[in-house]
Amino acid sequence: MSKSPKGGAPRTRNAQSKKGGARKDNGPKRGFSAKRDTRDNRDQREARNPRDTRGGKKDSAAATRPIRRDQTRSAPATTVVEPIVREHKPTSARFTTPASVLPVMVEMNGWDDYALLDMGHGQKLERYGRYKLIRPEAQAMGAPRLPESEWKSADAIFTGDVEEEGPGRWKFANQVDEIWQMKYGPATFNGQFMSFRHVGVFPEQAAHWDWVGEQIKKADRPLKVLNLFGYTGMASLLPAALGAQVTHVDASKKAIVWARENQELSGLEDKPIRWICDDAMKFVEREVRRENTYDGIILDPPKYGRGPNGEVWDFFESVPHMLACVRKLLSPNAQFLLMSSYAIRASFLSSHELMRECLDGLPGTIESGELAIRELDGPRLLSTSLFSRWSAPENNKAEGA
Repeated sequence: MSKSPKGGAPRTRNAQSKKGGARKDNGPKRGFSAKRDTRDNRDQREARNPRDTRGGKKDSAAATRPIRRDQTRSAPATTVVEPIVREHKPTSARFTTPASVLPVMVEMNGWDDYALLDMGHGQKLERYGRYKLIRPEAQAMGAPRLPESEWKSADAIFTGDVEEEGPGRWKFANQVDEIWQMKYGPATFNGQFMSFRHVGVFPEQAAHWDWVGEQIKKADRPLKVLNLFGYTGMASLLPAALGAQVTHVDASKKAIVWARENQELSGLEDKPIRWICDDAMKFVEREVRRENTYDGIILDPPKYGRGPNGEVWDFFESVPHMLACVRKLLSPNAQFLLMSSYAIRASFLSSHELMRECLDGLPGTIESGELAIRELDGPRLLSTSLFSRWSAPENNKAEGA
């Protein structure tokens, strides 16, 4: 049984309530909404449950206050930033570099504290540390391959509406810790049963964590890394452990607290990580004005969301401007840019062409495709998200390095 990260008494989830029914779960006291959706039907439920730019619910009560249609509303404040215009170019002059590689299928095969055990009939059976969980999965359209007894041995199941953010709750077949620890490489992190079926980590991203680590090692010099929509911090802790100076940006204060707890659990308190609670778009616009630059940038934006002051994020409307700003933040000796996408109407080809446009003229290579998890000891892959990523050529090192 694990202890609260604040050092309090151990907290557990019971299999049955005192009344004999399955315990209704409203999420942990310290919990918050999902970082961002990883599954289908996100469009509809995000419209019902707007969140911050990382997916955490807005702390203010005003977030849930109904807006009267006849209410007089003041015009939003004008953002003081020079517009970034992506000008038209003749086709013959575009996209000479970087080189283009697609489609690319990136597989995540699991590790000691995570495995995709089985999937089918709209569900997936996973192992997170010492617990086996069943969660809805719209992409699991086939049939399960393991016997029913394996599924019945799960410690917890998320049930309810088939939509990702629809009504639902965790039901516990066994007594489980509310918070438990898992590891990936040098990082230790808290798992936690949250609302909307999440547990605080998106394991498929391990393939991208490894890729970022390769880019840092290839540079053979300390890098400045910017992690936008940073969530609970795994994509910040792992680069920092390799010597990078990391700036972690997330709109949710609770996500920042969780990430800093993970830093303490990992014994990485001495690593140079700046934790910034801010709207991601406003932050990059300010960094452009300040003429700050980074050697590597990671962005993992949601489909919809809201910033800490009610700023609205829409993937299809906001990403083009975001990438144009990000291009200005890349240093002359930048090593990488990585963008993941869980927007169900997008395609890797769309993000690939947008990134080619924004990075036109840079050396190196852009790869785009799908990120998938492979079943443990099985032949099947589960598609989880889309991505586009740029890496500098091997000889792109700072002078004197």
